[in-house]
Amino acid sequence: MTELTQYIPDEGTMLRFGKKLAEVLVKQPKDNAIVLYFNGDLGAGKTTLTRGMVQGLGYQGNVKSPTYTLVEEYSIAGKMIYHFDLYRLADPEELEFMGIRDYFSQNCICLIEWAEKGEGILPEADLLVNIDYYDDARSMTLIAQNSVGEHILTQL
Repeated sequence: MTELTQYIPDEGTMLRFGKKLAEVLVKQPKDNAIVLYFNGDLGAGKTTLTRGMVQGLGYQGNVKSPTYTLVEEYSIAGKMIYHFDLYRLADPEELEFMGIRDYFSQNCICLIEWAEKGEGILPEADLLVNIDYYDDARSMTLIAQNSVGEHILTQL
């Protein structure tokens, strides 16, 4: 599997990398949803990266973690972007009740925090985004899970 590791010294760098990643994602020719799993401890920067992606594509509003609502939707750059935060999910079956499968349609990007809580229900990721603490900074490793993920990494 192909992977890319980035050193992220501060929030501004995380936001800029998010914008760059989003610009690559919106150009992907894929019939199905593009799925990214964001992994990292609380406060590691998963939502900051998402904010960089969404605002980097031109969204002017506030980008917050959907911890209580499970999903936030954004229509930008001709695509639907769904930001999921499954941290408070008690049982993966709850995803079925909210109609989770309807979100993974054509022409969308699905960004999923705490994806392990939806195991067995969620589709496989195209790209894993692992964010770890590195002193006062972060280390981010992107790991392709299939040919779509590989293609994304070649463009970063």
